Amino acid sequence: MKRFTKIILLVSSYIMVATLAASVTLLFFARDSKLDELQKILQTYYIGQTDATVLEDAAAQAMVEALGDRWSYYISASEYTSYEESKNNAYVGVGITIEQREDNQGFVIKKVENGGPAQEVGMQAGDIIIAVENQSVLGQSADVLSTLVRGEPGTQVTITVLRDDQTLTFTPTRKTIEVAVATGQMLSGNIGLVTIYNFNQKCASESIAAIDALIEQGAQALIFDVRNNPGGYVTEVTALLDYLVPSGVIFHSVDYTGAEEKIYSDEAQIDLPMAVLVNARSYSAAEYFAAVLEEYDKAVVVGEQTVGKSHFQVTIPLSDGSAVGLSIGKYFTPEGVSLAQVGGLVPDIIEQVDEKTELEIYAGTLAPENDPQVQAAVAALKQD
Repeated sequence: MKRFTKIILLVSSYIMVATLAASVTLLFFARDSKLDELQKILQTYYIGQTDATVLEDAAAQAMVEALGDRWSYYISASEYTSYEESKNNAYVGVGITIEQREDNQGFVIKKVENGGPAQEVGMQAGDIIIAVENQSVLGQSADVLSTLVRGEPGTQVTITVLRDDQTLTFTPTRKTIEVAVATGQMLSGNIGLVTIYNFNQKCASESIAAIDALIEQGAQALIFDVRNNPGGYVTEVTALLDYLVPSGVIFHSVDYTGAEEKIYSDEAQIDLPMAVLVNARSYSAAEYFAAVLEEYDKAVVVGEQTVGKSHFQVTIPLSDGSAVGLSIGKYFTPEGVSLAQVGGLVPDIIEQVDEKTELEIYAGTLAPENDPQVQAAVAALKQD
């Protein structure tokens, strides 16, 4: 299935410090591929311990990175379940979004899900996770942390955090987290705000439900917030666009074989003034969504320039349970624009925010009346 993705890849480097005689290599490894040959050399002659899975994962990731495509990525077998859960907007955990510190000394909680186990026990955005189950996670990877935190529903996990100068320990109970994909709320002036968190499973249905509910409440204009939205499936973004815009092209792609595809919307549309909020973390389907609404003259775009992406990926499983997310084609806006070639979508109204405000927006703790970008969109809609 075609989909949009946002992926951050870790860069690995390899230093070869010794070689073996060519005769030894030919004797034992002549029929193997270079990677098989190298793995056997390392496992046979290296003075220390080797782990075949670690070596294979590192080699696979390096091969994908060697493509030079920032949007293709490798998923290890240990990460694949979490990856699939995120695409389904449901997982077993405690309801937190984390980011590894630059110094590799712990993980900053960027967001705490409303009503989730972490929020129930008092964990907060900004807390720094330093240990799980009394095991230090300093210097560990995000994959290790995820493995420690996740488990069976109904079981507890002990998480130790730093908050300012205090060390605090919490014991949330794991449960299945159903991630809200889209939410709606009424602002003053009969303006409805629809926040779309990603374009994965359920995005279109939840977004349309939020739109309909706001219109029933008397909304006379709509703001769509796709800031910090990492993208998702093309089927979800086109289903939502079909609901909003009149008949015409809403997706245009060309795959690796040169095959061209166009997806069209029908005549039905929502005939209300609209605005879309974007920022530098509006990736892929999110920035594409805003660009299409702008090209159809359906919405004014407000915020900061987006990242600029024009490749779509498919996830191809491998035999050991790992997978590769591989770019297999390019997509264009209805007017034929590649967002990558133009460096991302430039808003009609540029409204920058400081780092503190940006973090509050990401964490979902900033009220709309205090959000400069929301208020810029409100002002633009009132002018219309």
